Amino acid sequence: MLIMVRHAMPAFNAETPARDWHLSAEGRAAAAGVMAWVAAEAPGAMLVASTELKAVETLAPAGEVRRDARFDEVERVEPFGGEFRRLRREYVGGVAHAGWEPRTQVVERFDAAVREHGGGGGPVVIATHGMALTLWLAARIGVGDPVAFWEGLLFPDVLRVDVEAGSVERVDLLS
Repeated sequence: MLIMVRHAMPAFNAETPARDWHLSAEGRAAAAGVMAWVAAEAPGAMLVASTELKAVETLAPAGEVRRDARFDEVERVEPFGGEFRRLRREYVGGVAHAGWEPRTQVVERFDAAVREHGGGGGPVVIATHGMALTLWLAARIGVGDPVAFWEGLLFPDVLRVDVEAGSVERVDLLS
């Protein structure tokens, strides 16, 4: 079983690089809920996260977390605030922004990491980021409209992914 988790809400500010943002109080509470679900639905799962703190902290309530930079968010030059959402929508939709990691490169690194960590047969939970996750799912599963998919992701979000069947199912953590 492959479970993809979009990280919980970070405490963000302009002075700290995004990769170093910790979870907010709201994000820590939400992460605890995600990990309670994981403990019940996928006991003993391997936990893997990007190297960004917000992703690691999202899985940390469940135990030891392996880190893999191939699950990091898209490398990019982006202003804090302002037009960041528009720039990200355009990128996910196919626009090649100067200074942003090529989409094919993101998919290739992400895919290699999924193959490596998901090959053991047991459940794997991967905490990652919205754009990288969306690009990989669009390339490997097909999500219809990648921009709408990305815009619909929650903080956090939990997705059951079956690569062979080509399916993605959102987990409703509130039920």
